[in-house]
Amino acid sequence: MSAQNKTTRGIVAYLLITFAMAWSFWCIPLLFGLTLRSPSYFLFLLPGAFSPAIAALIVRKWVTHEGFADAGLRLNFRNNRRYYLIAWLLPLLVVAIIVLLAVVFRISTPDFSLERAMNNLANGQNPLETVPRALRFPFVAVLQALLIAIIATPLLWGEEFGWRSYLQIRLMAHRPLPAAIITGVIWGIWHFPINLQGYNYPDNRILGLFIFPVFTVLLSIILGWLRLKTGSIWSASLAHSATNAIGGGLTILIFMGGPNWLFVGYTGILSWIPLGALCAWIILTGQLTPENKRV
Repeated sequence: MSAQNKTTRGIVAYLLITFAMAWSFWCIPLLFGLTLRSPSYFLFLLPGAFSPAIAALIVRKWVTHEGFADAGLRLNFRNNRRYYLIAWLLPLLVVAIIVLLAVVFRISTPDFSLERAMNNLANGQNPLETVPRALRFPFVAVLQALLIAIIATPLLWGEEFGWRSYLQIRLMAHRPLPAAIITGVIWGIWHFPINLQGYNYPDNRILGLFIFPVFTVLLSIILGWLRLKTGSIWSASLAHSATNAIGGGLTILIFMGGPNWLFVGYTGILSWIPLGALCAWIILTGQLTPENKRV
């Protein structure tokens, strides 16, 4: 079997396993009438989120037999501290820009008291009893989000080991930008079942299906750049974890219950501006060239 046929076979197998496993788990809650507010919903969310890593493990070991030499499993932290710092703190900057744009263009009103978000999170109950104490104070909430981003990094490895350390480096191996764009589109489509259940866009589920792939394309460029520069999947995993914990968490606390979530959520339209600016810099300065890759 030629190398190209072997790669194609691996990609097809990876996509079939990833989609079949994730979509199966994510559709189970519908059968039992579970919603995002149901505690047991996340028992099905997490196994689906690990399907990219499981698929990559199966394909590397038993389908293509290529092993894990280029999987980027080493941390490579010592000489790449600045990239790990970017991965960790970038969402703070993005959230700040979203808040600024929301105020300047009068799209939504940030609530730094967090009372509006507390009332929504409490779901009609007493927020003082149902909302964690740390979430009631903005500064503490930021520190908590920063800490959670680090702690949750192994969980997001479940996605990144598949998307960034297999698919994105197999698709057009010598053309990282098209590979990132295609991976981003596929990654966005992969989220369709949970987005249709209101996961990222509770008030605009159908429109969100078109918005989210734009976000995932931008994020794929950034995560691919981190993976390329550090030679480690852990930098992308940290960035993905920070995206969820810091970016997603803080925009929920600041804007939840207000208007135009489709714009001000971290996966919303306003995030395209700061993320797009970083992507433009990465592309225009030649950061996504194969020569930059470290083995």
